[in-house]
Amino acid sequence: MYRGATVGVVIPAYNEEGFVGDVIREMPASVDRLYVIDDQSTDDTWNEVLEAARADAKTRSVPTTTGDTLVADGGASALATRAAVHDPIGRVVPIQHRENRGAGGAIKTGYLAALEDGVDATVTVDADGQMDLSQMPRLLDPIVEGEADYAKGNRLLSSEYRAAMPRFRFVGNSILTFLTKIASGYWKTMDPQNGYTAISHDALAAIDLEELYEYYGYCNDLLVKLNVQGMRVADVAMPAVYGDEESSIIYSDYIPKVSSMLLRNFLWRLKTKYLVLDFHPLALFYFIGAGTAAAGVAGAGLTLLSTLLGAGVSVGQTSVLATLAGITLLLFAMVFDMAESEHLERQIQ
Repeated sequence: MYRGATVGVVIPAYNEEGFVGDVIREMPASVDRLYVIDDQSTDDTWNEVLEAARADAKTRSVPTTTGDTLVADGGASALATRAAVHDPIGRVVPIQHRENRGAGGAIKTGYLAALEDGVDATVTVDADGQMDLSQMPRLLDPIVEGEADYAKGNRLLSSEYRAAMPRFRFVGNSILTFLTKIASGYWKTMDPQNGYTAISHDALAAIDLEELYEYYGYCNDLLVKLNVQGMRVADVAMPAVYGDEESSIIYSDYIPKVSSMLLRNFLWRLKTKYLVLDFHPLALFYFIGAGTAAAGVAGAGLTLLSTLLGAGVSVGQTSVLATLAGITLLLFAMVFDMAESEHLERQIQ
């Protein structure tokens, strides 16, 4: 336990042979449960998980099992249909996906297991050893102190931490940070791709876990869902460790998938939070502003095309006014949006 709260750690693992064992063995003693999800790895990840679990149990002097027996899974529960949950080996719960589901899918499986166990705080840790486990208390403190429902690492708050990030990651992260601010409504939150997080039991229970995005953009998707539920988010300055691991992200797929997901989530958040659950004019400002600006840009394009073709059609002045009016409405909407979620955010250096 950590400061009176039970702690679970979700570790998604896909082809992490040579890394995942060290992560398990180095896990702090305050962690009560480790949900290690093998996402249909093609290397020796699964055997390494079992071996490390037994070694961890031995050092803690707790009973072990073979890791081959399945825990009663409650029939057709969401967790049982996704994965085979094996008996705990000490504090490690080995889980095998029935099919490859990606990083987000493995996180979702771990969250479902933690929610069923009633863990007070659930941390997510990558299996590749990039995350400094000694920093875990900084994520847990806002949760156990009741100051936040979700805490996440942020490598962009400190200039020292930013300097340690490879340039191509920094540029991509900055772009996704801006897009996620718009989509989620958490305008102060940065580094949304950071997978080092902690979430309270109440926050897990409040969101629709079964609808959580199962690709690499699950972090961004989760922020949108938390905002709609009015959950408090803490951004914690955190260093990252870059080692010999290889990223499995295919950016030609990643960029369009996550961008389209963020657009869908943005529209869903506006509809759900500001039209269905409550009413706020900022939703109308967003929609009318976007429509007006789009009409203005389309008019300017028509004017340009007619000029090139010599058709003599001109709506240039009207188009400029419509574009400016649309942009103004969008800016008003963003200001209102920031004000609505300002009390839900805090940054911890």
